[in-house]
Amino acid sequence: LGIATPAALMVGVGKGAEAGILIRGAEYLERAEKLSVVVFDKTGTITKGEPEVTAVVPADGSQAAEAEILLAAAIAEKGSEHPLAEAIIKRAAMTGLDIPAADSFEAIPGQGVRVGHQGEDILIGNRRLMQAKGFALAQQETVISGLEEKGNTVMLVAKGTTLLGFIAVADTLKENAAEVINGLKNIGVEVVMLTGDNERTAQAIGASIGIGRIVANVLPGDKAKVIKELQDQGKVVAMVGDGINDAPALAQADIGIAIGSGSDVAKETGGIILVRDNLMDVVKSLQLSRATMRKIKQNLFWAFFYNSVGIPIAAFGLLNPIVAAAAMALSSLSVVGNSALLKRVKV
Repeated sequence: LGIATPAALMVGVGKGAEAGILIRGAEYLERAEKLSVVVFDKTGTITKGEPEVTAVVPADGSQAAEAEILLAAAIAEKGSEHPLAEAIIKRAAMTGLDIPAADSFEAIPGQGVRVGHQGEDILIGNRRLMQAKGFALAQQETVISGLEEKGNTVMLVAKGTTLLGFIAVADTLKENAAEVINGLKNIGVEVVMLTGDNERTAQAIGASIGIGRIVANVLPGDKAKVIKELQDQGKVVAMVGDGINDAPALAQADIGIAIGSGSDVAKETGGIILVRDNLMDVVKSLQLSRATMRKIKQNLFWAFFYNSVGIPIAAFGLLNPIVAAAAMALSSLSVVGNSALLKRVKV
């Protein structure tokens, strides 16, 4: 009985390490068996985190050229480390634009960026930012919606009191994203995607890989709240993420699964780390957990079986000590041998 559980857990954790799945403790293997929901962050987790500019479109009534829109956006994003900012800077550099530094910089969480340059404000961000700054977007909605329905994230660019235009950025999905989602569904786990993107863009991306439940327009600080809401519904939740702003959600979840190529903060917070940056390892970690828990139950059955049969016989003085010693050794061997069979599980 003493080795029934630790023997299986030791083999399970070792098997995971061989497959590039680092499990920080046995409790995560045990929780994974009861998992009912897996929540994925979008950028850098479901997608590659390497977005590219797909379109630069002037706003209705704006005479701004593509270069002017790009330059304004690049000035605003030069001080940002966001993946979307990197895509804009890269496109501006490819176009040959010289990008001056802004005089001031302000990041507005969940909305965008405001910078000062040559006495004017430059804004780049989503609808919430522009509406908060008093820009009317009713006439622009058709263009914005059309870009979003193709899975683009649309950033609006304004200079002073003029809305210059829109920059559409798309991030490439990881090759096996749809296969991973399907694999989780096949083992009875619900899948949810969290993203700061607007509803239309998020739904387009989710539909392309088979995720039915999307939580869009999520501010970075609200991801943990979404996890808490799912837990309050009685669900056992895993969060899969890679960024600094995913750390609170990873900590809140019953199991935090960190992508190996992600930030150090995310990896430090996660209970399971996917070293190979392969989303399929999410499915494999759950399969390994279930296989390990099956072995634990089998081990406990055989341990109880030997004791249940042997103790009454010994109590009545009918058990030869030599036979008892052999039975004791056999029970230990059966538990260790059964645990070792986990090595044959394909992960």
